Amino acid sequence: MAMKFNHAQKVATARAITDLLAADGVDTREDLHAWLDQQANRAALRTVKGVGPKSIDYIGNLVGRSHVAVDVHLRAFAGDAGVPDLPYDQLRAVYEEAAALLGHDKGGLEHAVWRHKSKAA
Repeated sequence: MAMKFNHAQKVATARAITDLLAADGVDTREDLHAWLDQQANRAALRTVKGVGPKSIDYIGNLVGRSHVAVDVHLRAFAGDAGVPDLPYDQLRAVYEEAAALLGHDKGGLEHAVWRHKSKAA
């Protein structure tokens, strides 16, 4: 078993994503990496119930892109640093700017912050 979900909606979301990708001929990691280049494809993913910007950014990370997938851990870290509660896109931009200023990969910074906060939780 590749995935173990205990929630029916998560199973439905995974199935809908799989169906969408199969219908578009996305068969490999490389296909998905290229497919995510198209804004229309990202928008199509957003039509799947349960898929938001964080999910799309996370999927991008899984296929070798470097995105910041803002979750509760990254929000908490930003709050601890005095960054106000911002909408997803704005907080992602803050992390991306911080990575650029520090000379770090966006995805690497995201993962380091996530790892730090998840251990503290």
